[in-house]
Amino acid sequence: MSSACDGMSGVLTVATANVNGIRAAFRRNMDAWIAARTPDVLLLQEVRAPDELVHEYLDGWHVAHLPSDLKGRAGVAVASRRPLHAVRTGLAAHGPDGEPEPPVDTGRWVEADVELPDGGLLTVVSAYLHSGTNTPGKEHTMAAKYAHLDKVTARLAELAAAEHPAVVAGDLNIAHRNEDIANWRGNLKNAGFLPEERAYVDRWLDELGWADLGRAHGGEGPGPYTWWSWRGQSYVNDRGWRIDYQLANAALAPRAVKVEVDRAPTYEERWSDHAAVVATYDL
Repeated sequence: MSSACDGMSGVLTVATANVNGIRAAFRRNMDAWIAARTPDVLLLQEVRAPDELVHEYLDGWHVAHLPSDLKGRAGVAVASRRPLHAVRTGLAAHGPDGEPEPPVDTGRWVEADVELPDGGLLTVVSAYLHSGTNTPGKEHTMAAKYAHLDKVTARLAELAAAEHPAVVAGDLNIAHRNEDIANWRGNLKNAGFLPEERAYVDRWLDELGWADLGRAHGGEGPGPYTWWSWRGQSYVNDRGWRIDYQLANAALAPRAVKVEVDRAPTYEERWSDHAAVVATYDL
């Protein structure tokens, strides 16, 4: 199977995108974006489709797809032009006593080992973390988010210690710093920007040694943002959130040569309410 990296030894392009429903994204011409961008690896979140349909849309790719137990919710996928080796799904092993994941946690974490041109492996993770809401009566959604973040942290600690390269990418539903959200003052008490959530990202970067490639290659900010509401003028006025990431472990981070947010030129040309984050690695 051909790959964009076949003619450029060692260069691999990884794109992550919350598609906000793969059916809707392809109706809005996501396939044209894929053809123009030619990523080697696609990490998708909020796929929200059955397995057979995902494989139909991604025909010609090596695919690892994990749907949610809740119909019409979540769903993550890895699609690669290069062969996939081991595939690992979910984070049940990192929960209390290895208990099965609750339905709300399913369809949120899938890992695959991608074969590199030199025969080595790159671990890629497509992650869709809980959004949560801290409005009265919805406190249980934040409890679920923090419980899931604890499991994510445990797995990140393992991948951070690995000698081989690894990237964890996707919609993390946390804006880390003031520069990652246009209206940060107005969201200090809202889910997605709470101090307790942001502290998890602090730990991943400062204690575990993960690199936030979007920030490292995107300057000090503000932005570049990756999510904007469909409503109002937020897209036109670039009033968004940076909640989509590519996090690289120490073995991979120095190999990132370019990281871009593929923001559509106009509102009408968007195929999701998120923009893809695309990283080029020299492996």
